[in-house]
Amino acid sequence: MPSPPSGAGAAVASIRTLALVGPAAAGKTSLAEALLASSGAIGAPGTLERGTTVSDFDAMERRMQHSLNSSVLHLARGGTRVHLIDTPGAPDFLGQSLPALEAVETAAVVINAAAGVEPMAVRMMEQAALRQRDRLIIVNRIDAPGVDLPGVLAQIQAAFGKECLPVNLPDAGATRVVDCFHNREGHSDFGSVDAAHRALVEQVVEVDADFVERYLNEGDVDVAELHAPLEQALREGHLIPVCFVSARSGAGVAELLDIIVKLLPNPAEANPPDFLRGEGAAAEPLAALPDPERHVLAHVFKVTVDPFVGRLGVFRVHQGTVTKDSLLYIGDGRKPFKVGRLFMLQGKDHVEVAQALPGDIAAVAKVDEIRFDAVLHDAAEDDHIHLAPLPFPKPVHGLAIEPKRHGDEQRMWEIVTKLVDEDPCLKLEHVTSTNETVVYGLGELHLRVLLERLRETYRFEVNTRPPRVAYRETVTAPAEGHHRHKKQSGGAGQFGEVFLRIEPMARGAGFEFLDQVKGGTIPGQYIPAVEKGVREVLAAGAIAGHPVVDVRVVVYDGKHHSVDSKEIAFVTAGRKAFLAAIREARPIVLEPIVHVEITAPGQALGDITGDLASRRGMVSGTANGAPGTMMVRGQAPMSELLGYQSRLNALTSGQGRYTIEFSHYEPVPPNTQAQLVSEFRVRDDD
Repeated sequence: MPSPPSGAGAAVASIRTLALVGPAAAGKTSLAEALLASSGAIGAPGTLERGTTVSDFDAMERRMQHSLNSSVLHLARGGTRVHLIDTPGAPDFLGQSLPALEAVETAAVVINAAAGVEPMAVRMMEQAALRQRDRLIIVNRIDAPGVDLPGVLAQIQAAFGKECLPVNLPDAGATRVVDCFHNREGHSDFGSVDAAHRALVEQVVEVDADFVERYLNEGDVDVAELHAPLEQALREGHLIPVCFVSARSGAGVAELLDIIVKLLPNPAEANPPDFLRGEGAAAEPLAALPDPERHVLAHVFKVTVDPFVGRLGVFRVHQGTVTKDSLLYIGDGRKPFKVGRLFMLQGKDHVEVAQALPGDIAAVAKVDEIRFDAVLHDAAEDDHIHLAPLPFPKPVHGLAIEPKRHGDEQRMWEIVTKLVDEDPCLKLEHVTSTNETVVYGLGELHLRVLLERLRETYRFEVNTRPPRVAYRETVTAPAEGHHRHKKQSGGAGQFGEVFLRIEPMARGAGFEFLDQVKGGTIPGQYIPAVEKGVREVLAAGAIAGHPVVDVRVVVYDGKHHSVDSKEIAFVTAGRKAFLAAIREARPIVLEPIVHVEITAPGQALGDITGDLASRRGMVSGTANGAPGTMMVRGQAPMSELLGYQSRLNALTSGQGRYTIEFSHYEPVPPNTQAQLVSEFRVRDDD
């Protein structure tokens, strides 16, 4: 066996990092409490019911009794420091759980023994494999009434492969667990430990031809010699350990800590992070080595903004050593900031430390420039370094917001921007076409939590409504318009007369204005005024109050008066001549059509395609997704997909997701146009 590292290298080798991921109600937060208590980091485990857990410290989390944010924790087991990240399990909060994978060597997917393999477990296993993380499956709640633990293991192997093998097994009616990696003797609730031990050893030695030969010749291998092939098997996904635990009773918790310390990789043993130097296609891989003596490379995977504490950036050190008084650059920034105080986090508590080594998860506060996904470094020449981007789901569930108090628009934007900065799956946008501020999230719960934070944390109230659909108006036939504006009220009057014609243009062509006036019937200085009047109609709409597009306007004649003609007169004449022409040009209302891609369990395929058809949608194709899921692609009117996530949840028991992307505009049905025109006339009359 290789000699153990010494000095700073030994300190790095004694670090473990893992993220507890998986579905809601799997018991991740309770498991984190049990691990903290078992290691002595806390006196006794807290409970969700009493709101006393270390990781769910937010008032809203305590009230709702489930995690809404990722929470960073740490503990010590012997001479090993373990960093834990407890993540939310609801799909709406993937913006909190996915970034945790960037900060750890191991993704620990927690499965509720009573529920079996749920979609969120499948999703997080896929994401962990995509990022080449070591994977560990933790079956929690093994003492729940009526659970079939052999059946759960069979379900895990069916979903994720035969490489999922137990490293311990429940025993004595799931009141304790027995190790089957180091032991080959003994009995468990599953039967003989020897069979499980042999399956593990055979799986590990397969990655090393020398060990395979020894195993075949000798019939067994001393597991003390298997450290290197074990770590290789974990890196390659050739082995995915499964362990059993009950966070409630404590069964298997101490054994899980031993697995973390003895079997899981340190920062030097796992697959390296996917750093890149440069942008786009020209970006090249960059090796980050877990060497405390090299220059610093750290990645900010979480940002929180507190109205009292300020901005907190949480980062994983991949290379070098960060200390108090370190000077660090943020991304491509040219001005470094000084690390005044360096913290390790224990839920809401900030534990001040002197240094953070490769593998450590630490935080700095009150650095306004720090942002999610930034790379921190201590060499000015290390710019254009970043991690390969995470494939976050696109936020498509929109809600238009406006402050309850007039004049607070700027403050609302600033506050919501702070909340959006904390979650890469939230997006804030001012939609020019509808003049609305819209915040987008992954679902109703996602946006409801954001609104409650606005109200509770920042004491800011907003009005909400579904976002307006960005309808457009256009014409389908050529027509002419004329208007004479004449106003006389004593003294100088107003006079301007305009003749114009309009014609439709190709969809998406926009707007064209042509001056074909001959003989100076409209003097050149008034042509811009005519165009201004036309553009007022383009912006405000002619029949339903929506912007007019894809039309060519040609001004060809008119009259002026040497005394009474003024710019305002030709603005008015141009606007009204354009409106008159539109009324004769068979105007229509257009609606946005979007590409939609739906991912859902295969058994819901028929319900989804039927529902999409009922929404005037068209299915263009289907494809297999992850095991047990299907992808449906098609097009549908944007107006029919407002609040669609709620409907999709009902069709798929909450397991469906969708994304949309603008495609093109098409005419609305006649009944929809009649309704829109009628509503506009009522508003106009008011």
